[in-house]
Amino acid sequence: MKLLVIGRPGRLEKYSPDTELYRNTEVVRVMPGTPDEEILKVAADAEMILVDAMSGVSRTVMEGMPNLKIIHSEGVGFNFIDVEAAKEKHIYVCNCKGMNALAVAEQAILLMLGLLRQVCYGDRSVREGSQIEVKEGYMKAGSLKEIGDCTVGLLGFGDIAKETARLLKAFGAKTYYYDIFRASEEKEKEYGAEYKPMDELLAVSDIVSLHLPVTPQTANMVGKEFLDKMKQGAYLVNTSRGELVDSAALAEAVKSGKLAGAGLDTIAGEPVQKDNELLQAMGEGADKFILSCHIGGITASSFRRGYEMVWSDFAKVAAGEKPEHIVNPW
Repeated sequence: MKLLVIGRPGRLEKYSPDTELYRNTEVVRVMPGTPDEEILKVAADAEMILVDAMSGVSRTVMEGMPNLKIIHSEGVGFNFIDVEAAKEKHIYVCNCKGMNALAVAEQAILLMLGLLRQVCYGDRSVREGSQIEVKEGYMKAGSLKEIGDCTVGLLGFGDIAKETARLLKAFGAKTYYYDIFRASEEKEKEYGAEYKPMDELLAVSDIVSLHLPVTPQTANMVGKEFLDKMKQGAYLVNTSRGELVDSAALAEAVKSGKLAGAGLDTIAGEPVQKDNELLQAMGEGADKFILSCHIGGITASSFRRGYEMVWSDFAKVAAGEKPEHIVNPW
């Protein structure tokens, strides 16, 4: 078997299980962003593709690889893969659903805590020698909250949102969720989350946490109209995809005081450069944002779980069987 890897070196070798298929697979690699014609020069005869979750596979590549049987995302995301083209050609597209659910849930909680305790501002106050003044100001204002004081609204209720709800339950938060598919009463009880229509959830939540894929329906859904519906002084947390959020609208909502702040593990326009729209739009509200470099799902344990899924699916396809983690069934 021949495998094309679209991604940076190191992870395949570090996290792949030591199986006979792995040892006997010919691997060729291209970097993300490599033009289609260059990909086909080195991998036209490959049967399998493993692609970085932030990279894609085009129809052109699929049409130039007659032996291709499976395209596997290295992570959960697959929105840059031409899924419809793959379906037409009976090429399986798979992802590592659930591999990073706990890790991303932990990142969401981290951002919530960081916003509620204003950790960036606090860190700076210590470094600048104003610790006591800032601490006394907090005590006088009574402005620092615990998660258990908050109502948290989860948009989406997939694997990551469920793990987030489970952690919030331990903190004692009141948790609501909205999803196009309502969970069973048993699942709601298990995770300590109650269903609310989206507009109602936005109106009552102190923290709104995004757990949605990017689709034509969800792209830029967090715009001015959405933000206007949120509770005055609420926080936004995004550990999903930056393309869910209109960066300019979010920056304006924070600068105006409509939102108290935002914790973002991902923003539109990755890889983020200094001229990124959100960074440029923050202005004097920059201290109210906590940014992390899209690390929520990249713990070592997440990658080990993911690569077990990848090679399990590859083995099934090599044996002429149907893989387990399909996102484009036909």
